Amino acid sequence: MIFIGVPFAIGVTGRWDFYFTLTSVALLAIASAGVWLTFYIGRINIGQGAFALIGAYVSAILVVKVGWSFWISLPAAGLFAAVVAILIGLPILRLRGVYFAMITLVLTQVVTLTALALPITNGARGISNIPLPSGISVFGIPILPDFAAMESTKLAFYYTACIIMLLTYAALYRLVNSRLGHLCRSMQQNEELASSIGVNISYIRIVIFAISSFFGGLGGAMFGSIAQSVYPSSFQVADSVNFMLNCFLGGLGYVFGPMLGTLVLYFGWDLLFEFGKYQMLIYSTILIIIIRFLPNGLLSIRFSKGGDK
Repeated sequence: MIFIGVPFAIGVTGRWDFYFTLTSVALLAIASAGVWLTFYIGRINIGQGAFALIGAYVSAILVVKVGWSFWISLPAAGLFAAVVAILIGLPILRLRGVYFAMITLVLTQVVTLTALALPITNGARGISNIPLPSGISVFGIPILPDFAAMESTKLAFYYTACIIMLLTYAALYRLVNSRLGHLCRSMQQNEELASSIGVNISYIRIVIFAISSFFGGLGGAMFGSIAQSVYPSSFQVADSVNFMLNCFLGGLGYVFGPMLGTLVLYFGWDLLFEFGKYQMLIYSTILIIIIRFLPNGLLSIRFSKGGDK
């Protein structure tokens, strides 16, 4: 509720540019939630930027070239990213540790090169002039608003991003505390032992990786709609690394860790802008110190043990 109520205070001060910043934080938190989920099964995922880029392109193509409504293209983008994750995950999810991490690290670059090569993505020119989300009515009753007709599109995108973020973390919390979540924890501790008691670890790995990529696709599709353009460079390897850092900083043992980590990292980087060429040095030093003395993330300051249970 606090996250949603912040813009009213910003609106009073006239700093409407913060809407875009807060919207970005919400969408990055959605993609980071997917990375956190793969950590939950003992895998280090540094390729979420690939699925965010896939989601952005799929939504843009469906809206611009096929004529779909953005609201329909949004889940379609997530589902397409999930299908790609299943196809990729079948061979690579057998790997563990640094081997899996290295494979996922190159995924973003592979998707970027693919976007440059495919005619449907317009190569380096990308897809621009993406129309704003149109309204949806059922029997003449408005269900979703037409963003082009709204007084403030920044406000509309902000609340849309917040609602999707809240739904994402509600689903994530429910999954973690379900039977599937308990099985994931057993796999994180010891896959061989979990397999010996009848857990289908191959199936669970694929399902979790697909859900993780679905979140990435959603975040990427929203980013494309806000920017009204998508380019091969919209999501890069650095973005994939930042998604992972968000999880580490917030806390891998806490469902809402990625949300807090995203908020702190995003605003922390902006606050250090005044230091000029020393920005990266100070930023990296602070991260190292935090990870060194708070290995369980910022949320471990409040919660001495356990998690979001």
